[in-house]
Formats: sequence, structure tokens, C-alpha cells
Amino acid sequence: MRTTRAVCAKGLLGRSMDELRRRTSIGSGLPLALKLEGIKGPSGPRPLYDFSTPAALQDCVLMSDRLIGGASSSHLSLCYDDHQLDTTSNDGTAAGTAATTDTGTAYARFHGHIRTSLPSDRPDILRSGYAAFRTPDQAPTVFGRSVWDIDAYTYLALRIKSDGRAYFVNVQAETVEPSDLHQHRLFAKHPGTWETVLIKWNDFVRTNHGFVVEPQAEMLRQRVRTVGIGLTDRVQGPFEMCVRRIWATNDVDGSETIVQGQGGLKNRSGERIPWS
Repeated sequence: MRTTRAVCAKGLLGRSMDELRRRTSIGSGLPLALKLEGIKGPSGPRPLYDFSTPAALQDCVLMSDRLIGGASSSHLSLCYDDHQLDTTSNDGTAAGTAATTDTGTAYARFHGHIRTSLPSDRPDILRSGYAAFRTPDQAPTVFGRSVWDIDAYTYLALRIKSDGRAYFVNVQAETVEPSDLHQHRLFAKHPGTWETVLIKWNDFVRTNHGFVVEPQAEMLRQRVRTVGIGLTDRVQGPFEMCVRRIWATNDVDGSETIVQGQGGLKNRSGERIPWS
């Protein structure tokens, strides 16, 4: 008898082959040169991130104002329906684990408590009270760091269950200024229940440290690096946002929430930024 061979994570060569396929085709696993046919566009939605395993949550980057001496806390927990399995925390506490026999679809529970108190030893800090998380940096290949090319898609889609607070979706794409983010309000039409929210990629606003950048520059949609969710409403109290998965799509049906209207971002003059 032979022992079972260990299954290793995809290495540099495997990631490089995936990147080659991505660069030579749209919506297909085969290069166009081998298929001998033209570009027909995407054949279906493109998965970006799925929160169904402990590793998927552990790889995410978790943030809060504790990085600057604040008192807010944020956690990312893997759950099956209403059962919490384990937790990643940024407040110094140990990760918890709870046994369960539930076999429902897994999701990430982003939760914690917002506190707006300022650190007593940091007079340079004038504002506090935020929490956020984002997907991990993608692994390198022989062609450079992996990215998502979502240029063929109209919408960013998120399967969420919100508590109704004023969250933002943060998209990081390659740009001249590394600290730039493209942001949009994450409007939930049905807080407390699962819903699919669609946001047009063209409606994201380029920001830096919470302020709108002028002049605006279109997101480099062929070079998207990460997607995340943040809470910056500075309202003290608990928060909870659940996310199953994130993907790019062109498909729309009547059951989905298409985000439109006025957002919560302001420019440096204090004027609100409308979304088209």
C-alpha cells in the first residue's frame, strides 16, 4: 500500500499557466490561438472571491482604527447558516472555534464594534471609528502579480446580508498612487436577509484616504487587485455584514438590487458626490 499523496497549493507554474490563459482568452480556459476563433465575449459570470473555507478568511486583510491607536474592533468569522466556526480578529484576542455538524453554504461574517474615541497619546489623530477588510494580494506568476481582468463585465456582484449600516465597497486596481481606492456605497435594500447587490464598475469613484481625487481617473479594469468592504460612518455601536461571494457579471434579473443614486462620499469642500 502507498500513502495518500499530499495535495499542494497551486505553485508558480500553475498560477503562470492560469495567467497565460487569462491573457489569451476571455471567458474560456483555452487560448484563442488553439481554438481558431475570434473573441465572443465572456461565456458567463467570473468568480472573484468565495468565502467558503477557513483559508479564504485567514488570507483576507482585516483592518480597523486600532492601527492608529483607536478602540474599534473588527473580526472575520466563518459561518454555516447561523453557526460560527472560527474567527480571525485584529484586536489581539485569540481566534475562537466552535464545532458544528451543519452542512449549509458557508459565508464570512464581518463584525465588531465601532468606537470613535481618539487615542490620548496621538494628538495628530483627529478622526477615528472605522473597520474594513479586503481580499488578499494575489500570488505572483512569471508574468508578474496576478490580477483580475473584469473589462468584459458591467457589474460587480456581491451576495450579502447587511445590518443596514453605511458600508462601502473598496476596489484596489493598479494605479500611479498605491493608496488610491475606487469606492462605492454598498446599499442594501433588504437588511437582515440575503440579497444580491450589483454595482456598475463605471460608477466607482476614485478616492485617497477617504477624499475624492480630482481630476477623476477611470479604474484600470484590466488590472483589478483586491475587493473589500469598509465601514466609515463613525457611528458608535456594533456592526455585522455577511458575505458569501463576490463576482463579476453581465447577468441581471428582477431579484437583484442594482445600486444607484446618492452615495456618502464627500469632496474636500464637503460637497456630496453623486453616482450616476
